[in-house]
Amino acid sequence: MAARGRIVVLHFAGQMPLAGIAWQSLHYLIGLEKLGYETWYVEDHGANPYDPRLNSIVTDNGPNIAYLKALMERFGLGARWAYWDAINDTYHGLSRERVARLFQESDALINLCGATRLREHHMVCPRRLMVDTDPVYEQIKYAEADPAARAYIDAHTDFFTYGENVGGPGWIVPLGGIAWKPTRPPVVLDLWPADAEGGDCFSTIATWENKGKNIDFAGERYVWSKHLNFTRFLDLPKRAKQCFTVALNSAPPEAEAEIKSKGWQVVDAREISLGLDEYGDFIRGSRAEFTVAKDIYVRPRSGWFSDRSVCYLASGRPVVTMDTGFSLFVPVGAGLFDYSDEAQALAAIEAINADYPRQARAARDVAAEYFDAGRVLGAMLSEARL
Repeated sequence: MAARGRIVVLHFAGQMPLAGIAWQSLHYLIGLEKLGYETWYVEDHGANPYDPRLNSIVTDNGPNIAYLKALMERFGLGARWAYWDAINDTYHGLSRERVARLFQESDALINLCGATRLREHHMVCPRRLMVDTDPVYEQIKYAEADPAARAYIDAHTDFFTYGENVGGPGWIVPLGGIAWKPTRPPVVLDLWPADAEGGDCFSTIATWENKGKNIDFAGERYVWSKHLNFTRFLDLPKRAKQCFTVALNSAPPEAEAEIKSKGWQVVDAREISLGLDEYGDFIRGSRAEFTVAKDIYVRPRSGWFSDRSVCYLASGRPVVTMDTGFSLFVPVGAGLFDYSDEAQALAAIEAINADYPRQARAARDVAAEYFDAGRVLGAMLSEARL
């Protein structure tokens, strides 16, 4: 065991084999290793696998297991991963018995994205950290005293959220006694080479319409999807006289036709997300990121920030993203810009183009100062008394 202890990361990189999700896992696994911890990856939530080429849930886990195995081997974790195929009730990588012992022998588990509903064999681990990457939804469910939601959250010992402003100015949801602590998406800078060159187009990678987590609270509906906000800014390419590309998933034909009619280049997000290198090349080939945030993050002033945007910053690609309240914690105006309306978005694009090399360097500096995995994960583990 490493000098600082053993930590298990729970996530869904195998079940959902897309590069953005894989990178999310890796930044925790490798970031913790760099801090001196021995890290292990376990995926035993039991959800059915997703096939990105079919854009569908399937019943054959074979390709997903092969993907996860190759991912772990690529980054030196070939002997430290497990995947539970719930359909056939079999374990891959580590055995069922070894997984049970692993939780007994570990100092902590990190339930990344809250992907796993903790069960008896998880509960023997003394520190159980919930990392809520999608704030507002779980806080509302907990505030409404939903028994299942409360049991799911209460199984943890420590509570962290990418909503840095949860409980802060403008926040709307009672926290019900849960001491949510702020954290941010970490990035391992070594994995994201940076330069100040950039491509021609502002870009982003997005699912057009997410479903399943829309929620009502205090007479308001909060929508867990980007498309509502995206439609407000479709005229930007013409207004800014600037090339824009969106790597898009799950857009109906009529929506994609409208996006293209507004001057956007549209490519298939699944093709870009099939491999880590393709995903990174797309980001590094961009001039900057322009993106929106989900309604559920914006109106409650959650302070949420995107782990994909952090990858842009680390690559030396400036980011223009919607104001969620994150600027209370991370400075904007150089390398990183927030906006609430079209005029602010256009001003940010103009500032980036006016001195691109300076803005590109500033983007990397923001990543290093505010999102470096060593800083982010070190602070989180300190808060959890690890």
